Amino acid sequence: MELKQLKYFVSIVESGSLGKASQKLDVGTSALSQQIAKLEDELSTRLLQRTSTGVTPTPSGLAFFKQAQLVLRHAQYAVEAAHSSRLTGHVSVGFSPSIASVLGVPLMKLMSKRYPDIKIHLVESLSGNLANLVNSRQLDIAIIFTNDVDPQWSVQPLLKEQMFLMINADLLKKYGFENCIQTKQIEFEKIHQLPLVLPSQRHGLRKFLDQKVELLNVAYEIDGLHLLMNCVRHLNMATIQPGSAYFEYLKTDLCFLKVVQPELDRINYLISISEEELSPASLATKVAIKACIKDLINNGLWPSAELLDF
Repeated sequence: MELKQLKYFVSIVESGSLGKASQKLDVGTSALSQQIAKLEDELSTRLLQRTSTGVTPTPSGLAFFKQAQLVLRHAQYAVEAAHSSRLTGHVSVGFSPSIASVLGVPLMKLMSKRYPDIKIHLVESLSGNLANLVNSRQLDIAIIFTNDVDPQWSVQPLLKEQMFLMINADLLKKYGFENCIQTKQIEFEKIHQLPLVLPSQRHGLRKFLDQKVELLNVAYEIDGLHLLMNCVRHLNMATIQPGSAYFEYLKTDLCFLKVVQPELDRINYLISISEEELSPASLATKVAIKACIKDLINNGLWPSAELLDF
């Protein structure tokens, strides 16, 4: 039995319908139904009765509802106690440049508010470098784009990011692809014809693309994200990047086209040394990272990212 199942059940009873609870929780109705079914299977009893106007608790469900409310209340008390305990310590965290551009400042704000006595060392580097730094214990926590890591590490999928072609309109027109400006998407067979600038093959994004597609016309390799994006902005070349790399200053100069046929998305993983070895400050930082990501995505502040169920 999981706390989220109790939360879902209480919300459904309070809302009187799966649909209203789904909107309140920002969780699909099918996911809610699956979790309630698991809960009923575990308890070996029916908790909810479907009616023409919604759902109502069965007698067993009503008794369970009252206790579930109490459990959730005590869980919240535990969270508040943890937040007020004034954790101290040093934590090193690694983000890729695109992740840092979205998550870096919000996380630092959240940590300063929630854990003001924890000192954060934030490192911005390539995904492959971050994995090596965790492996050599120079970082406690990182977000990378592969789960092919040391089996002793803690690895958790966080979110999926949609990939986009970023290109200036003149280059699209030169290749006869101006209709993509209206549709805001581009098929991969067209991308093969375009001159691309991408990170080198030791970069996590390049490894991801090489695994998914072939025959990319890579004219230049640049491992610095801001330099790469400025080259796309000012020169006749394009790039494939996640939505988080579409910085505000680029939006007046570059087209932002969803890659289709095939669609490309990559999973972001939260990795660390094993949680048994992490300090309380590091564990608290992992919780803050996940809370910050949820807040950013739920408020539409992480372009084209899809939250995974963690």
